[in-house]
Amino acid sequence: MSLARISDVTSASAPARRSRAIAPASGRRPWTFYVLATLFTLYLLALYGPMACIYILSFQDLRGGLVFPMKGLSLHWFVDLFTQVRTGDVKGSFERSFELAIVVTVLTVLVSFLAGLGFRKRFAGDTVVFYLMIGSLVAPGLVLGIGVGLIFNAVGIDASLFTSALGAQLSWTLPFGVLVMFAVMSRFDHAWEEAARDLGASPWQTIRLVVIPVLAPGIVAVALFGFTLSYDEFARTLQTAGSLNTLPLEIWSMTLNITSPALYALGTVTTIVSFVVIGASLGTIAFMQKRREARAPAGQQGGAA
Repeated sequence: MSLARISDVTSASAPARRSRAIAPASGRRPWTFYVLATLFTLYLLALYGPMACIYILSFQDLRGGLVFPMKGLSLHWFVDLFTQVRTGDVKGSFERSFELAIVVTVLTVLVSFLAGLGFRKRFAGDTVVFYLMIGSLVAPGLVLGIGVGLIFNAVGIDASLFTSALGAQLSWTLPFGVLVMFAVMSRFDHAWEEAARDLGASPWQTIRLVVIPVLAPGIVAVALFGFTLSYDEFARTLQTAGSLNTLPLEIWSMTLNITSPALYALGTVTTIVSFVVIGASLGTIAFMQKRREARAPAGQQGGAA
């Protein structure tokens, strides 16, 4: 048998041997699949099991307690949460948290966007400035909150939500916003800006009509980071909020004196609000992408004409 014939036979049988090695002959999944699936299922149970228990127990009636078995089924504790004074200032703390989160979100988006524009070109000391911006991520939140409170006290400014608490929360949200904006900016094609300038657009028109629409999904992602991080922040707000509680601080204070499913109802409400905000943000991103895809064929047809 010639060498060419041997080579042909070897090359023809190699794919068959490889296919048998990759997939079992019986068509059944390997045992490792079931082991990994079991581990993943246990991980999901450990992650979402406690949350599910809280959600279920929050729908008990007046006889309900903090543990199973569940007693009755009603919305009693949700009504009690917003009507009874003994459960704390839930409505006021929710409004304060929401307002503070909106302010933090606006400032985070604005500063992150400007930082993304500024860091597109290298400048002297840019590495030092970058590490200074993200340095607060490695600092313990409680220690950072105490430091911010001491600084405001030293300069004679009383701790409050929109002074010291705002500054402490921005030290947490801005690094995340800047990192996300840098990742978005790295995929931005500068040829679009050059084309806009060639067509006579001013710098502000280029940013408003070209840069912002292209980066809109990333800007929404930065806003989502800013809102959720501020809305749920506890450590950095504990020593800087002053005399008025945010919702996380109110929940913490309720754990000290509330022994009813009203606390579980509050957890359910806050989770629903978080999911609504996340869903609205993802829906906004999907709407922007579909709108951009719908405009693309029209632009191509116009160019072809």
